Amino acid sequence: MAKRGSSGLSLVVGVNKPAGMTSHDVVNRVRRIFGERRCGHMGTLDPQATGALAVGVGPATRLDPFMTAHDKIYEFTVVFGIATETDDADGDVTCVMPVPPQLADSAFAREQVRSLVGERKQVPPVYSAIKVDGKRAYAEARRGRIIDLAPRDIVVYDARLHGIEDADGALAWRVLVSVSAGTYVRAIARDLGRDLGTCAHVGELHRVGAGRLRVQDCVSLEELEADPFGAMLDPVRLLGLRFAFLDERARKLVGCGNQLSMEGLKLFRYHAGSLQGRELDACTSGVCEAPEPLAAGELVSMVSGNELLAIYEYDADRGVLKSRCGFAVGIKRGRSV
Repeated sequence: MAKRGSSGLSLVVGVNKPAGMTSHDVVNRVRRIFGERRCGHMGTLDPQATGALAVGVGPATRLDPFMTAHDKIYEFTVVFGIATETDDADGDVTCVMPVPPQLADSAFAREQVRSLVGERKQVPPVYSAIKVDGKRAYAEARRGRIIDLAPRDIVVYDARLHGIEDADGALAWRVLVSVSAGTYVRAIARDLGRDLGTCAHVGELHRVGAGRLRVQDCVSLEELEADPFGAMLDPVRLLGLRFAFLDERARKLVGCGNQLSMEGLKLFRYHAGSLQGRELDACTSGVCEAPEPLAAGELVSMVSGNELLAIYEYDADRGVLKSRCGFAVGIKRGRSV
């Protein structure tokens, strides 16, 4: 494509990130494919991790704050008997320990994985992007300065054992988890090893889903190169907010960032499901009216034609919707909407 600059595009694509690339590497490829300088990913994946990664193109990058706090689904392997400095396969080995024989028993493993479900405190890995006093933990760790990270509240909604494997001679559990935003899978593996009388790290890591984005809705970088617009995702579905279809008058108000009254404004929602516009239920395209009163501070997607124009927030004291985030160019909702 042409030299990168401002392409006039505004859209979101789903990339099935390959291993060995940073999320920033993926963004650079997307920039080259679309000829657009302003691109950004929504939710970092570690270099060796694979799976679902949403990338914004043009003004759609402004969606990032509304996309990164979603729950996640991961499939990964817990490799026992070996600890690394990064708690994954990329780090140098820091400890080797015997593996208790019961870890090879599938019934025992299944029960231990089930016990992960629930609310808990988790200490993030030393090599993480968390900032303390303005400094990234991983950057300080690389300098030999270990930051003491405070435990964080996390939730494991579901955890299942998918099998027991051999990982280059080491015992490994293949696990699927659904977790709250801010949960570190590397820390789950690290703590499992400690709690079971050995040590452990994450071997393979695959992000199956992030919020409403699923890996099956994503394409490889090669597929994106061949058909750039075939990977477009509907940002309205991705956000999962209630939304309103705007008439011409409301569109002009939203375009200028003006507030909107609720009079005559109908709200709709998508049912959970694929992002690519498949039929989800008896409602046409899975869209149903959602007439429940707005809650204070609730966010609403503003839609006109085939574009997301803005995100508004409900001011309960004044009974109006106020602009929270507008897009200089409306975000395309994909060819299948």
